Amino acid sequence: LFQAPPQMAFFQCGGTSVMLGVPENPELDHPASTIYYLVPDIALAHAALRDRGVDFIVEPHLVHRAADYDLWLAEFRDSEGNMLALMSRKPRK
Repeated sequence: LFQAPPQMAFFQCGGTSVMLGVPENPELDHPASTIYYLVPDIALAHAALRDRGVDFIVEPHLVHRAADYDLWLAEFRDSEGNMLALMSRKPRK
C-alpha cells in the first residue's frame, strides 16, 4: 500500500492489511504481533473502551496522511498483556 518512515511499511493481502515496522517507543515493544481493529470512528471506539476500563498505552493519534484519508491509531493491552490497537481511516475533506 505505502511506506511510512521511519521503518514502517503497509501491505494489502486480499481483505487483510499487514503493517511491518519497529516500535515507536519502549512501551510498544513486545514479543508478538499487534492485532489492529478497524473502526469507523476512533474517538467513539476509544471512549467506549475507556468507559469499560481499558487503559490505553497511546491515545488516538495521526500516523499517516494518504491522498484521500488520514490514518489514526490508539494502542492498548488486553488482560493478558497482548498488544492491540484501534485503527481508523478518516476521509480527507
